[in-house]
Amino acid sequence: MHQVHIKKTQKSYNVGKIVCLGRNYLDHIRELGNKVPDRAVIFCKPASSLLADGGAIKIPEYSDDCHHELELALLIGKTGKHIPESDALSYLDGYGVALDLTLRDVQSELKGKGLPWEIAKGFDTSCPISDFVPAQQVDNPNTLQIKLTINGEVRQDGNTAQMMRSVEAIIAEVSTFYTLEPGDIILTGTPAGVSRIESGDILEGTIEHVGSLKVSVA
Repeated sequence: MHQVHIKKTQKSYNVGKIVCLGRNYLDHIRELGNKVPDRAVIFCKPASSLLADGGAIKIPEYSDDCHHELELALLIGKTGKHIPESDALSYLDGYGVALDLTLRDVQSELKGKGLPWEIAKGFDTSCPISDFVPAQQVDNPNTLQIKLTINGEVRQDGNTAQMMRSVEAIIAEVSTFYTLEPGDIILTGTPAGVSRIESGDILEGTIEHVGSLKVSVA
């Protein structure tokens, strides 16, 4: 069973589903040459994709083009379905720093054939994640600076204010498709600047008022 923890408390959650939002930052959509979606692009990762802070990413042998995507993570604290935006934040128990790793070559090949591309997103260690800070510690999750460095060089530098959908809107929309349960995690999309990672790289992501995450590439 995979667990996540809330800092400075005794609270832990068994992780259920990891629901991810694609194409939520306009500049990232443009850098990949994708179309702006009419509604949220939603996919899931298994709990087995989680990697704790300080761990080592293992890029599968079937890929030669793994990309980093730094994201704000939301930890669900109570069960909800068809959650209204006005009440959405009350369903959160924590915020964390996460990476959504993507095998871009595998994803492109599968998308080109019109096939599902979960194996490009859900492989083991594809979701490095920090411990969570209590939700009440973050006054406004929609104005947080978000930055990723690789070997000390800034690769991504954005703000959650650039998201096309707010945290409240994301929770509300996701809850129309899935019943959200305690221990579920939502990843909210990534700003521009994604690029290839290689063996030996050190990735460090920080999100204002939330914390940091540091992992290496095996």
